[in-house]
Amino acid sequence: MTSREAAVADRPATRGPRTPAARQRRRRRSPRPMNVQFRTIISPHQLNSRWGRRIYWLVLAAVIVTFSLAFVFPLYWMVSGAMKTPEEVAQMPPTLVPAQPTLDPFFEAWDLFDIGTLLANTVYYSLGAWLFCMCVDVAAAYALSKLRPAFGNVILGAMLATLMVPPMVILIPLYVTIVDLGLLNNPWGLWFPAAANGFNIFLLKRFFDSIPRELIEAAQIDGAGPLRVLWSVVLPVSRPILGVVSIFTIVTAFKDFVLPLLVMTDSEKMTISVGLSQTAGAVTQNQVMGGLVIASIPMIIVFFIFQRHIMAGLTAGSIKG
Repeated sequence: MTSREAAVADRPATRGPRTPAARQRRRRRSPRPMNVQFRTIISPHQLNSRWGRRIYWLVLAAVIVTFSLAFVFPLYWMVSGAMKTPEEVAQMPPTLVPAQPTLDPFFEAWDLFDIGTLLANTVYYSLGAWLFCMCVDVAAAYALSKLRPAFGNVILGAMLATLMVPPMVILIPLYVTIVDLGLLNNPWGLWFPAAANGFNIFLLKRFFDSIPRELIEAAQIDGAGPLRVLWSVVLPVSRPILGVVSIFTIVTAFKDFVLPLLVMTDSEKMTISVGLSQTAGAVTQNQVMGGLVIASIPMIIVFFIFQRHIMAGLTAGSIKG
């Protein structure tokens, strides 16, 4: 035996036989081949170039500015129109900036439309619709998610199928039902239709499904019944989705027009959207604009206050574990 063969024989065997797991780890650590195909319009190499970055930021800025103008310009046009004189509002071509801006149309609209009463009515109807919607939708979602009734999936599918029906299709049967029950000029005529909402039930059920089963079982071991579990376990951990459903319900009830127009025919019980439309023909255009601006302020404030909760609640419960 030569000296080289003796050295090899004396070397400790640090490597055992290659198992499939070892080969897989070695393959995973190996560098990626250079001829990787990127399934995008622009490859990362082109995007990281000087002109690629410039074009990317130019297109991104153009898209953001375009969509921002599309959403913000109607609001700006409403506010600027309220600050113009009646003659300037009717001027052709229209002006983008008021020549002599004034706040008088806002105060005139408040008195002419009796916006204080209309806002109070709308807030009252919205809060009532929110209360009934939360009671009905939370109970339905909890039953479908945790109580597991017979044919629960069929019931949920039927609820979701109602979302495919245009609201105008069921408007006449809904109005006839309200008339038969004697609910004209009655807040119950607005609260009952808003009580059950398939979309809200779906959102709540998805969130309730993500609640660990161990929490429910621990409460049941302690002797809690279904209502106690709902009140003490499910609702406290469901605040994000409850906030989102509450905001959706209040905003929908606040901006609804067709159903309040049919149900609330008394001028003292009209909502703000119906009241503004009924009186719009007797006042000037800038006063109408001023009333619309005042009517939109509450919902804008609600959005800016709760926008983070809206986005967080929409994604809550989407990922389990």
